[in-house]
Amino acid sequence: MRIVSKEEVAGALDDGALVEALRTMFASGCEMPLRHHHTISRSGAAKATDGTLLLMPAWETGGPVGVKVVTVFPENGARGLPAVMGNYMLLDGDSGAPRALIDGQALTAHRTAAASALAADYLARADARSLLMVGTGALAPHLVRAHAAVRPITTVKIWGRTPEKASALAATLGASLSRNGIVVQATDDLQDAAREADMISCATLAKEPLIAGAWLRPGQHLDLVGGFTPAMREADDEAVRRARVYVDTRAGALSEAGDIVQPLSSGALSEDAIVGDLFELTRGEAMGRGSDDEITFFKSVGTALEDLAAAKLTVERLQAGGGK
Repeated sequence: MRIVSKEEVAGALDDGALVEALRTMFASGCEMPLRHHHTISRSGAAKATDGTLLLMPAWETGGPVGVKVVTVFPENGARGLPAVMGNYMLLDGDSGAPRALIDGQALTAHRTAAASALAADYLARADARSLLMVGTGALAPHLVRAHAAVRPITTVKIWGRTPEKASALAATLGASLSRNGIVVQATDDLQDAAREADMISCATLAKEPLIAGAWLRPGQHLDLVGGFTPAMREADDEAVRRARVYVDTRAGALSEAGDIVQPLSSGALSEDAIVGDLFELTRGEAMGRGSDDEITFFKSVGTALEDLAAAKLTVERLQAGGGK
């Protein structure tokens, strides 16, 4: 069995190829039981936030089997640790023998960003050139690069609750993306930056909306990644009311995503008003952006299909001795 480090994952995957691998996998489908979602009580620790354990299996008939084990501990930032950690096991589909144990954090970051970019390829305006990144965590740089792989992004603004982190991320990304003609800056004015951006991507642990629907203008695309429980929220009801709403998977979004579950509860959204998911978009069963003036809204909670596609591509490229 091969042990695949985060450096090897980064070396094997590039955004364009991974977006296409996800497009192919969503179009063809795979066996994907509903993820196991367990709360890890930490009531014994003073003011501690409960942790989360996620188990995400998927397999293709006649193909490999995979499962990801993930933990989410929101307070880890204070310890200098990632909030989300995990590993991915890829197994042979004929014998069940382990093929690879892959760094789950790196795999998740790459596939999550690629899923948002895949959605943006159907939903964002073709001429979208400016991106606002809300959040400064581990996902943020991946989302910026992935969106830039599918749209002609020339300017990126970074906003975070801690201005110093936004400035640091802007400097790091700016140094690497300047060769592609992309200018990256930090901002402390979320409302102004949201009004100006062609695309807004959010990857936070917010429990109260950060993006107000009143700020949105015709033609924008809103990508919500961070809220992975019904109690979490990154955009308000007005954003839902004003937009054409899409999700990565209906099953996941309708049960786990606060940005979908809460508007359904309030009446701001109905299930019938969800235009499509990534299965339907990639199969041509749902229409993406219909006009330049529409506001599009994509909510991602993640799915085991994405992990399997990313793991397969990683191992295939490593075995071939290639990479990006």
